[in-house]
Amino acid sequence: MAKTRPGKRDLDSYTIKGTNKVVRAGDCVLMRPSDVGKPPYVARVEKIEADNRNNVKVRVRWYYRPEESMGGRRQFHGAKELFLSDHFDVQSAHTIEGKCTVHSFKNYTKLENVGTDDYFCRFEYKAATGAFTPDRVAVYCKCEMPYNPDDLMVQCDGCKDWFHPSCMGMTIEEAKKLDHFLCSDCVAEDTPKKGSNSFSVSPLADSKTENKRRKR
Repeated sequence: MAKTRPGKRDLDSYTIKGTNKVVRAGDCVLMRPSDVGKPPYVARVEKIEADNRNNVKVRVRWYYRPEESMGGRRQFHGAKELFLSDHFDVQSAHTIEGKCTVHSFKNYTKLENVGTDDYFCRFEYKAATGAFTPDRVAVYCKCEMPYNPDDLMVQCDGCKDWFHPSCMGMTIEEAKKLDHFLCSDCVAEDTPKKGSNSFSVSPLADSKTENKRRKR
């Protein structure tokens, strides 16, 4: 009679080969890409398990970069922006190259220094349909574009909206020297604050005042 094969067992952690970095469920990791020259894949570890031969596997939920989505990279996407997808997979733990941190959009904009392994995610992405959750985001400036945390913006002292220096006819150097700023509408007349605008099929931005305070 054949012996029953031992099943898989769950592991609490895994130490990345050649390092002292410990990975646990819930951690975000960098995984070796299939093509040499491409940046590492980013994933969130959901589960770690080993088989009877002690081969360690990780169940992961993939993050997508904007250029990997159906809509592609757009002007307002940050350089370190990721989309949390509904794409799950099982991979060998040996493909994990390192750990990283995927911040919320709000926390990312408050970072004093953005490190190599710092990323941010402001919405989820359905890989099969290309749909985003949430599917709308606040827009700013007279160009009515969502906020890109890589771009410097200045806040109007009148209407409290935020503007790109280039849209206001200024250079970034000129904008950094400003102590006070009024947009063209507020200079022309004392207008009430604009109503809330939105941009379809985009990640949701947090409070614009907090997001851009460090950019002034």
